[in-house]
Amino acid sequence: MASFRKIALGTVAAVAVGAGLYWGWGKFSESREAGRAADVQAANDAEVTSGVATKLLWGDTHLHTANSIDAFGFGVKLGPEEALRFARGEEVTSTWGIKAKLSRPLDFLVIADHSGGLGATRALYEAPRFMIKDKTLLRWHDLMHEGPEGMQRVTGELINMAGEGGLAELFPPEQSRKNTAKIWQGHTAIVERYNTPGKFTAFMGFEYTLMPNGDNLHRVVMFRDGKPRADTVLPYDPTAEETETVDKLWDYMDAYEKKTGGRMLAIPHNSNVSNGLMFEMVGPSGGPMTADYARRRASREPLVEVTQIKGDSESHPFLSPNDEFAGFGDAGWDTGNLTMQRAKTPNMLGGDYVREALKRGLAIEAKTGVNPYKLGMIGSTDSHTALATGDEDNFFGKHSGGEPNARRASDPQNLGTRAGRIGWHYLAGGYAAVWATANTRAAIFDAMMRREVYATTGPRMQVRVFGGWDFTSKDWVGDWVKNGYARGVPMGADLKPGRGKPSFLISALKDPDGANLDRVQVVKGWVDASGKMQERIFDVSWSSPEKRKLTGGKLTPVGDTVDVTKASYSNSIGAPELRTVWSDPEFNPAQRAFYYVRVLEIPTPRWVLFDRIRYGAKLPANAELKSQERAYTSPIWYVPKG
Repeated sequence: MASFRKIALGTVAAVAVGAGLYWGWGKFSESREAGRAADVQAANDAEVTSGVATKLLWGDTHLHTANSIDAFGFGVKLGPEEALRFARGEEVTSTWGIKAKLSRPLDFLVIADHSGGLGATRALYEAPRFMIKDKTLLRWHDLMHEGPEGMQRVTGELINMAGEGGLAELFPPEQSRKNTAKIWQGHTAIVERYNTPGKFTAFMGFEYTLMPNGDNLHRVVMFRDGKPRADTVLPYDPTAEETETVDKLWDYMDAYEKKTGGRMLAIPHNSNVSNGLMFEMVGPSGGPMTADYARRRASREPLVEVTQIKGDSESHPFLSPNDEFAGFGDAGWDTGNLTMQRAKTPNMLGGDYVREALKRGLAIEAKTGVNPYKLGMIGSTDSHTALATGDEDNFFGKHSGGEPNARRASDPQNLGTRAGRIGWHYLAGGYAAVWATANTRAAIFDAMMRREVYATTGPRMQVRVFGGWDFTSKDWVGDWVKNGYARGVPMGADLKPGRGKPSFLISALKDPDGANLDRVQVVKGWVDASGKMQERIFDVSWSSPEKRKLTGGKLTPVGDTVDVTKASYSNSIGAPELRTVWSDPEFNPAQRAFYYVRVLEIPTPRWVLFDRIRYGAKLPANAELKSQERAYTSPIWYVPKG
């Protein structure tokens, strides 16, 4: 059987080489492009990215194309070139022939195709049938040629096999490396060609897909560098290892940086389906987490993708029973791991959600002196359509089988062969907002490393936060951003001890094309004198303050203008701008703490409601038709003396 598999994969490899060429090594001078790439890299290395960050840039750090083993299996036919054209604002045609275009272009994009089995399903699909000898591969080939339902069945089986660790046998590592090398070279050429510093930034990247027994431990790996350095390595494939732990990914990153002088970062995502493994209190051996391990994780993983199509990972009502907004995006995703191979139990939730991870980081820091979970927050799509859509009224689905149609909200959409998730459980996606000095690889990457970033669930509201010790309302007069940098620290930074209570300059502006704002909240977490982790939500600014009051610690709801018969809403409630200077009334200078801002919009229609109006979709009775979209800023951490 092993020899048959080698024959089959040899055929797949040969076709994959063609696939790499098809996706656009391009008809251009390789020497000219190599020279341009070297010039861009040199400018990138020389760029100064510190100072006042005046540019708010929007992007997606997590997009899949037909080169991903599951994306093509689900049916997508669009490659990296179409993905980049779409992200920068051009109209493209989707896999199923629908014209697709963003209402506003993005500023940057990371195509993060899965490193495991890169291009394999497309190669299998295009392979001559008579040359495929392996029974499983032959059956998959035939099913894919039956149409969309067959392709989705194949991909479900493939995802299950990945969770069970069986892909390495079916796709031998040596053949996979040959395939990956050809496709990676073509991919980096396309990305380099579309990178236009100052206008649109295209990043090199891939997705590391560790998934023991279906427990999601995935990371997006993002390069600061261009093609000359990215081509010196291949995307790291955990399925090629007999035993895999995430520190081997960090070894790979260390080796790359030592070899090239370049930079990488890793971004965990979908902790909500890790069944407690993403943010553990212990080290990899099960014993206490050491300072060295905590330090290494913090240096390699400065960010977390807190919201995306597969649910929201900020909080959960079980962990935060006093937070009335904690359940956003949890429905369907809090029942089991990614593939539903294991059901979720309440004791797992603490390792699944980011707010709890931030608190756990403080607790670990109190014992080791190092916080492993000092995480900035971003959103992204994780779309497997090559279309980076994050808007409710322009949602193209998780994969091509979920492109706009009347059934997608009510049909099962499971990642694997097991039951559990329905179409409406999927969110429209999220975006990453970055405060940077320029729209370049260096400036965006460095802003991410210092965590001057925030997440949104799709809308493009403008949010800024500064923490200091003497901010007052007078600081809004004149250049308050300059004041914020001069006398405080921005989101993502540490606030050193000072006199009195910390004060925070907080500003939120609505999406110019979107809904008004309901409120601004500060989420505080700390570890008390007994070592117990605590949290509290403060409503600090809200619309119509003359009418809405805090009663028993709860703010009067903003109201609801959503018309479910039209999938519309009105900005007759809410406010276009909210800002305040807030001081912590419960501050204890001896306690470690973090503070992040959550901004809520007024209620608006979800994509499922648009489907009902546009396509006559018949929705399940429990489908959520509207929501309050939101933003989460990176925290500011207070660390006491000593």
